[in-house]
Amino acid sequence: MPPDCEIPSRVENPIHGGEPKRLEGILKNSVSIIPDIDGGNTMPTSPPRTAMIDSTNATLFTIAYPRQNAESVILLHGGPGVPMDFTPIPEHLSSKYQVIAFDQRGTGRSPAKHAEYSMTEYLEDVDAVAQNFHLAKFHLFGHSWGGLLAQIYAERNPQNLSSLFLSSPSSGTGQIWKQTENEVLAFNKQRSGILGFSKMAIGLLFGILGSDTAYQRVFKQVLETYNKDFDPTFKATDAMVENVRAEPINKTRPQILKYPLLKDAIDYGFPVMVTYGEKDIYGRSKEHVRSRFPKATFAGIENAGHIPWRHNKGRFFGILNDFYKLG
Repeated sequence: MPPDCEIPSRVENPIHGGEPKRLEGILKNSVSIIPDIDGGNTMPTSPPRTAMIDSTNATLFTIAYPRQNAESVILLHGGPGVPMDFTPIPEHLSSKYQVIAFDQRGTGRSPAKHAEYSMTEYLEDVDAVAQNFHLAKFHLFGHSWGGLLAQIYAERNPQNLSSLFLSSPSSGTGQIWKQTENEVLAFNKQRSGILGFSKMAIGLLFGILGSDTAYQRVFKQVLETYNKDFDPTFKATDAMVENVRAEPINKTRPQILKYPLLKDAIDYGFPVMVTYGEKDIYGRSKEHVRSRFPKATFAGIENAGHIPWRHNKGRFFGILNDFYKLG
């Protein structure tokens, strides 16, 4: 199974209106006024806007929180094949930054006919989004599998990045990916019980055979497992997993396994933050990330698991505030 599961992104009732210059007519919306984070002055900003962006063998459903003359943060959700509801994060960051998120190839609302799901294609998706918004440099935020994709992007294209934020990142490619898979399976087995884990295993089997519905059922279970220590009343719904897709889950895994191991001890010259929840899904494989980024800042989030912005909002957003200098 993918080493992570998150709540899929959903866009409800998008507002449409004028066309900002930087989106070149692709995105439409209206402009509002919010207080500047420094206090006093007000600055124009816009509600979320959606677009379909062409990439290699894929069209990417993208949601942007525009902010004029601001630096940009691109968000990468986990999975693969499991799109994330990042809404609390872009809403928080958009007080200072333009924030952009997208459903990854083949996932949710991003069709990907004839896609190989190679790491090269995934990296080209990030570039396609950046180019659409005319970004020479940007900040990159990745969660779980998205954190691994962000690490791969940083190794291949460090010149494009202003900073890197890795939230509970998957630990690596090749044999390290297998290690993280085993850690996640053990985590779910321990917390699901024999009956629950057996049900999950049957769902995974049908998912491997290509069933979106089977994977969606599995990830409803996984979501409840990830949240029960922090919110015993949490109940996963069909809406939370409706954008989970079997194809990217099944086809991305072999591409990760055959991708070369990432290099250790690289000084990228830009700030790097790495966070994990106190009860996160990964084990000893996390040490590979520490070896890879010896100059990064590492922060543990107490009373949190794999989805820290749900489990310990104060601590998680405090880290965001410090790293992105939100005041």
